[in-house]
Amino acid sequence: MPLNPKVEQMLEMIARAQRPPYSTLTPQQARLAYEKSAPILEIASAPMFSVDDLALPMRDGELIRARLYQPFEPSWTAPAPALVYYHGGGFTIGSVDTHDALCRMFAREAHCAVLSVDYRLAPEHRFPTAVEDAFDALRWLHDTAASYGIDSARIALGGDSAGGTLATVCAVLAREAGMAPVLQLLLYPGTTGHQQSASQAQFAEGFLLSRDTIQWFFEHYVRDAEDRDDWRFAPLDGMRGAPDFSGVAPAWIAIAEYDPLRDEGAAYARKLRAAGNAVTLECYAGMVHEFFKLGGFIPEVAAAHAAAAAALRAAFGIV
Repeated sequence: MPLNPKVEQMLEMIARAQRPPYSTLTPQQARLAYEKSAPILEIASAPMFSVDDLALPMRDGELIRARLYQPFEPSWTAPAPALVYYHGGGFTIGSVDTHDALCRMFAREAHCAVLSVDYRLAPEHRFPTAVEDAFDALRWLHDTAASYGIDSARIALGGDSAGGTLATVCAVLAREAGMAPVLQLLLYPGTTGHQQSASQAQFAEGFLLSRDTIQWFFEHYVRDAEDRDDWRFAPLDGMRGAPDFSGVAPAWIAIAEYDPLRDEGAAYARKLRAAGNAVTLECYAGMVHEFFKLGGFIPEVAAAHAAAAAALRAAFGIV
């Protein structure tokens, strides 16, 4: 399919603006630039019953921020399901603020609480800190769910891009810890430690996420070349410490036709299926990376939002 006309218009606008690519900035500059640009093409923020910023304890004694969205008044007699969400940004940029509107949408449309996790970023905190923060946040919610009117037996994991990596890794770690998430909601997840796919070459430049930017993210996140082969960084092809991928939560995976990460998302779906897991893979024609956050400008994104929310509701048993 050709590029969606609105996507094409957006890419032309970005090119005319001549903003410096992230790969030419410091991580701090890139974070500031992303914080400013992230809301521009987003959908309107949905109202919530409550939004609370929390401080979650991590295994090293530090506290990280997380934001808990409750679309309805909590009920301790009929606890709500929850989505633990990990934002994208190459493990280097992004925050609960940059993904606020998206998390509100999931809370409203999937009728669930959402815990958005502000895991620590690279290069100040390199691999595997983000993985450990992500799993510690999941464990915290699982253990304290009842206090917030949340059903610990109906927790889903979700994330976009690097956040999708964290979600799928946490699905494996949760299985090993005796938890049973009901769904992995993976939006154009990164799953490989090396940029060798056909889509990485085909869409290396000019389609919002560039090959240079991916490499810049990776160089800030990994400690050394060996980290690229750790399954917690590369769940598709990482061999170091690789577990059995059977018996993890069912997955709903969205990929974009014009995304350098397209092929690895599709390959990861095949890997999960080969291990005996239930997987739904949706490839959105004419779309680019990060399209879930462009719903205020691209009308067709609404259908993707609706499909993702429907997958969550089905996993939660909401009719």
